[in-house]
Amino acid sequence: MKQVTILCVGLLLVGSHVGSEAWIRTAAAACPEFLSGQSLGTLELSSINEASGLAGSRANSGVLWMHNDSGDSARVFATELDGDHLGIYYLSGTGATDWEDMAIGPGPVAGQSYLYLGDIGDNNAVRSSIQVYRVAEPAVSPGQTPVTTTLYGVETFTLEYPDGPRDAETLLVDPLNGDLYVISKRTSYSRVYRAAYPQSTSGTITMEFKGELPWGWATGGDVAPMGDEIIIRGYSNASLWRRPPGTDLRRIALQHSVGQ
Repeated sequence: MKQVTILCVGLLLVGSHVGSEAWIRTAAAACPEFLSGQSLGTLELSSINEASGLAGSRANSGVLWMHNDSGDSARVFATELDGDHLGIYYLSGTGATDWEDMAIGPGPVAGQSYLYLGDIGDNNAVRSSIQVYRVAEPAVSPGQTPVTTTLYGVETFTLEYPDGPRDAETLLVDPLNGDLYVISKRTSYSRVYRAAYPQSTSGTITMEFKGELPWGWATGGDVAPMGDEIIIRGYSNASLWRRPPGTDLRRIALQHSVGQ
């Protein structure tokens, strides 16, 4: 298992990258204790051969969702925490150019959790637009007989960057308000873009550029279910931001390392 350095940080981003005068310091919350990684098992299904996106279910305790990288069809897999196979779920009416990340968050029906699938990969930065798919999270039970089925009612968000095509592997959804974030990869400072909720399913949404991380080449991330912590990782590092109550998710940035 590759070792990743995790920095616990706590500053609100109001400008661009580290060093900007627009940065303001806040009191850093106590950094949580990070333990060594622990193997829980091995993926049972051989079809998961290049797992890229991963999300812990919000509706089904003990269930993980994941999908493959580019080259697979438009489908997600459900597994138990130890990797035991629970199901393959195809998304009706969608494509799979280069799925890179997924998230779980709110949507149009109160109390319903939704899967967000990010078709956001673009190694050569040539795609005029990218897609994010949203579908209600289905019921899955640990220990169930594995199923193969299709999910209907999938919504498609077509997104474009305000400053030209970019490669991205990080998709975040704010659990407090449904805002969607895409974070670029192949830059010295990864760039943060937002599509505010409610996202339109007609036409193309031009995302808003909201700032830069203090480092580049972001490869994945997630937001805690309560919305109070955000973690984003690179190839050999990760940063955890503490989110003070009442602040926007876009105001994440680096203050200083208070633990690793």
